[in-house]
Amino acid sequence: MKSGLVAVVGRPNVGKSTLVNRLVGRKVAITSTRPQTTRSTIRGVVNSEDGGFQIVLIDTPGLHRPRVEIGHRLNRMIYGTMAEADVVCFVIDATQPIGPGDRMVADRAGQVKAPVVVAVNKLDLAGPRELAPQLEEAAEWKFDAYVPVSAATGEGLEKLVAEIAPRLPEGPELFPPGLVTDQAEEFLIAEIIREKFLERLHDELPHSLIVRVKSLEQEDDLLRIEADVLVERDSQKGIVIGHRGEMLGQSGAEARLELEALFATRVHLQLKVRVEADWQRRPQLLDRLGFPTV
Repeated sequence: MKSGLVAVVGRPNVGKSTLVNRLVGRKVAITSTRPQTTRSTIRGVVNSEDGGFQIVLIDTPGLHRPRVEIGHRLNRMIYGTMAEADVVCFVIDATQPIGPGDRMVADRAGQVKAPVVVAVNKLDLAGPRELAPQLEEAAEWKFDAYVPVSAATGEGLEKLVAEIAPRLPEGPELFPPGLVTDQAEEFLIAEIIREKFLERLHDELPHSLIVRVKSLEQEDDLLRIEADVLVERDSQKGIVIGHRGEMLGQSGAEARLELEALFATRVHLQLKVRVEADWQRRPQLLDRLGFPTV
C-alpha cells in the first residue's frame, strides 16, 4: 500500500486546518478566521476504503515573518515538517492575489525533495475570473500538480487525494485503522477551549492567549477539567474575563458542550485566567508550554 506523511503548508488563514478536518472527516484541528490560529503540528489520518493508501496529514501553522520568539519557533517547526514529509500540500487562497507570503512558502517548498501538490482553496467563493490568474501565476512555480478545491464544501477533494496518494512511498500503515489523530487528550481540550475565545476577541489579543490544561480526572460519568487561560498583560485578563464574567462564561460553556460531545460524558470545566507576562518572547516559558526550539 501507499503510506506517508503529507505536510499541509501555506501562509496564514488560507484554510489549511479546515482542509485537514474535511479530508479526515472529523475535527482534529481548530479553525478560526483569525490568522495564525494553528500553533502546533497536528496530525490527521486518512485511510482509503480499499486499503490502498494511508495519508497522514500534518497541519502546520501559517508561515510568516516572525516578530517574536514564538514566531521563529513556529517557522522552524514548519521547515522541519516540510523536510521530513513524503509529499507537500501547498495551500493558497483562490479569493486573494498571490502575495509575498505565498511566494515565501513556494520558495521554501521548492527547496524540499518531496513532490509538491498545490491546493487552490476556497473555490466556493471564487469564480473563474479569480481562479484563472491564480492558477496561471502558481503554474510558474512548476510544482507537480495544481488542484482547485473547497475545504468548506468538499469540492475537488477527491481529485486532491488522487494527486497525493500515488506520490506516497510504498510502505505499511503508520497508524492503526480507525485512528484519526495522535493528539493527546490534553492538547485537544486546550485547543477547543482556545477556539471558543478566538472569534470573541479583537485586535492582537488572540495571539496573546494560550490554554494550559492543569488536571484531567474521570469520575464515573463526569470528566473534571481544570485549565488556565494565559494572557500576557493584566489589561488582557479583564478582556478575557469580560463584563461580569460574560466572555469567560460564554466561551467556557461552548467549550464544555463540545467536549461533552467529543468524550461522550458530562464535563465539569473550571477555567482560570492568569497572566504570564510576555510569554511569547520568553524561551524558557515557551519550552514549558511545549513549543519546540527546532
